[in-house]
Amino acid sequence: MAETGPAVAAALRNVIVRYPGRAPLGPVDLTVAPGEIVALVGPSGAGKSTLLRLLAGLEKPSEGTVSGGAGHGRTAFVFQNATLMPWAHIQANVALPLELTGLPRDEARRQAGQELTGVGLGDRLSARPRQLSGGMAMRVSLARALVTQPDLLLLDEPFAALDSVTRRRLIEDLHRLWAGRSPRPAIVFVTHDVEEAVYLAHRAVVLDAATGRVSATLDLPGSLPRETGWRSEPRYLTAVERLAASLAGAMGVTGSAP
Repeated sequence: MAETGPAVAAALRNVIVRYPGRAPLGPVDLTVAPGEIVALVGPSGAGKSTLLRLLAGLEKPSEGTVSGGAGHGRTAFVFQNATLMPWAHIQANVALPLELTGLPRDEARRQAGQELTGVGLGDRLSARPRQLSGGMAMRVSLARALVTQPDLLLLDEPFAALDSVTRRRLIEDLHRLWAGRSPRPAIVFVTHDVEEAVYLAHRAVVLDAATGRVSATLDLPGSLPRETGWRSEPRYLTAVERLAASLAGAMGVTGSAP
């Protein structure tokens, strides 16, 4: 499953987040091992994106502790929208995080070009974001995250707005890019899609709709990256049904999962 070693990539321990006028989220306990891919699944409002922001250091818990993540090694975040600089070509977009660390521009752009080649855009380095499809723009966003060689990669439903064919291709690319790195980064991926979660991750964590607590954790079968034809395997189909049932339970839906 995940790479061995005593350290954790990130952990939330007894975390509670309070907001005015609504019930608190948590307490939540979550540990992510180095090299592990975890899918966070739950209905809207369950706190999936909040947990990513906590891990990224973009938000502080009201109670509890956050370890690893932004406080340990390099953390990269891919949002639902590509959030690219529209005036700059994509090589400059991807090079920006490296330039902000003080790396000389020529070297930063060389490394950016390598990452863009890795996501299949090596022939579009001078393209502007407006010239890209939604799938291409998300590939640029992924390259910009990976160029920093993160220990922890956080993805907040990055493929939600894409068509199903493009989504599948990008998941395959994410697996390939993850598998090709040493050490492999830990990944926490937020999704509403149970099939996407089962295909993508080692483990799925389901959040309860009412409290934001972890209501179920499912270890997912098979090895990553997935073998050809994995979606037709009985183990995959069974895991999808198990996760769908757990999600229905977290939403308070009774009876058979849809």
